[in-house]
Amino acid sequence: MIRRAHVQRSLLEVLLPDGDKLWDEELREIDAVLDDEEIVDLVDAALRRRRPKSATRGRLGTPVVVVLRMLVLKHRYDWSFAECEREVRGSLVHRAFCRIDCELVPDAKTLIRLAALLGPETLKGIVARLVHLARARRVVRGQRLRVDTTVVETNIHYPTDSSLLADGVRVLTRTMHRIRAEVTDAGLQIRDRTRSLARRVFEIAQRSRKATARAGAAGREQTKARMTTLYRAAMAITRAVVRQADTVMDTTADTLDLGVQALRDQLRASVGLVRRVLAQTRARVLKGDTHYPDKVLSLFEPQTEAIRKGKAAKPTEFGKLVKIQEAEAGLVTDYEVCPRRVPDQELWQPSLTRHQELFGRPPRLAVADGGFASRDNERFATELGVDKSCCPANPGALRPTRSPRRRATAGSARRCAGAPGAKAASASSSAATGSGAVAIAARAGWSAGSDSA
Repeated sequence: MIRRAHVQRSLLEVLLPDGDKLWDEELREIDAVLDDEEIVDLVDAALRRRRPKSATRGRLGTPVVVVLRMLVLKHRYDWSFAECEREVRGSLVHRAFCRIDCELVPDAKTLIRLAALLGPETLKGIVARLVHLARARRVVRGQRLRVDTTVVETNIHYPTDSSLLADGVRVLTRTMHRIRAEVTDAGLQIRDRTRSLARRVFEIAQRSRKATARAGAAGREQTKARMTTLYRAAMAITRAVVRQADTVMDTTADTLDLGVQALRDQLRASVGLVRRVLAQTRARVLKGDTHYPDKVLSLFEPQTEAIRKGKAAKPTEFGKLVKIQEAEAGLVTDYEVCPRRVPDQELWQPSLTRHQELFGRPPRLAVADGGFASRDNERFATELGVDKSCCPANPGALRPTRSPRRRATAGSARRCAGAPGAKAASASSSAATGSGAVAIAARAGWSAGSDSA
């Protein structure tokens, strides 16, 4: 049953009457914000949706206030769930902040289950409420907007076709063993092929390290042929396990046990992912198609995407693209987890619209990096009423296109490069190009200066 807070405060207030002096100023400010009833209502509504009768039936659960404040501490200090449990249990200040006092501290597993209930709707509602409180306290006025994107990486290992096949075989075999343990009278025969596949995956990894530029052409071809053979064997083993999983699902189709049904649904979902891994492995290894659409990069985080943001230290990141927009003082006013990788240019106009919804007016200054720059976005910001829109672009992003006559003239000049006077024409053309580059650089510098201001 859901409850908002502990009914009675403990003896800490009597034994330690001046305990509030141990709090730092930042913790005091956070405590004052979290006392807002609307924020507590949002978390309370999310926890009540856990079960149809969670609000009125069952034993007393962890209070809503305790869940909210412990999760805030976890994210504030970048703790794990186990670290959060340990730190709160051993600190009088954190106990008082979380409104626990002498009550029991919820363990890490409880926090994990409760944190999963706070979905995007709850988080966006909390962010919107924080923006409202910041406006009421005159912390932000909505005159400035900064938009950027980042990649939040998922907790997965580096995806390779061989490792994904091994993950699939391991997950399917483990689930089938669990089903056989539940259905003892079905006579299921499960063959474990994980070790057989693990040997081939290990050899693939060893040979892939040898196929470098230092090896000769003949050695690389020999290694490639051997790896293709190993991949064929790995895919054959995986297909055999998939067929075995289909047999298990057909055999237990009439079982009414709820636990077996849940395991069968899990097995069905895993089989679908493994079939996709087989398809993309076949396309890359046998057909040479390295741009297979909708690749599966993890069986445990199937929504993961491969995103390239142009970083030298990490060219490819595996996760989801997140758009973040801020107002004055670095206050995050909205965020969006993009279901699919989209160009940054498509996120500029929704960000301006969302800012206007939150503050009732467009920003006076809107800033973003060069990925958001386009002529349509500048036109939209101007029509919306933004005074200054600063998106430093590359030199050719906003340059107006030349007319056919000017293109023809430029082509004639290039064809006549060997004629007398060509050097003079080339010099004048270079001077004109330099003037344009100076103008573009000046514009970019003004944009950067406005951003820093």
